[in-house]
Amino acid sequence: QVQLVESGGGLVQAGGSLRLSCAASGSMFNIDGMGWSRQVPGKQRMLVSGITSDRSTNYLDSVKGRFSISRDNAKNTVYLQMNSLKPEDTGVYYCYADIIRRRYWGQGTQVTVSS
Repeated sequence: QVQLVESGGGLVQAGGSLRLSCAASGSMFNIDGMGWSRQVPGKQRMLVSGITSDRSTNYLDSVKGRFSISRDNAKNTVYLQMNSLKPEDTGVYYCYADIIRRRYWGQGTQVTVSS
């Protein structure tokens, strides 16, 4: 059993910053990819950013230059630093971890950016 617990969401004004964290625990082998997706009501969940075990990263075009993903393998934790936030960044952010070709998801954390 693998659990992912997110933290760091909240309400922020446009132009502000938030840092999301996601810690994995439970019965785990080495974690491959980790990352974050965002879901807005009425729309499909969208990948925002991912990071591989060797720290290669990818980003949704709309967040490039503003968001930065990182991970601490010793702590099985992935982070998402979000700067210059915009109202369109609003949504529920879910972290994921890929372990032995299975993707596990966290419970989600709400990020709301007011204009």
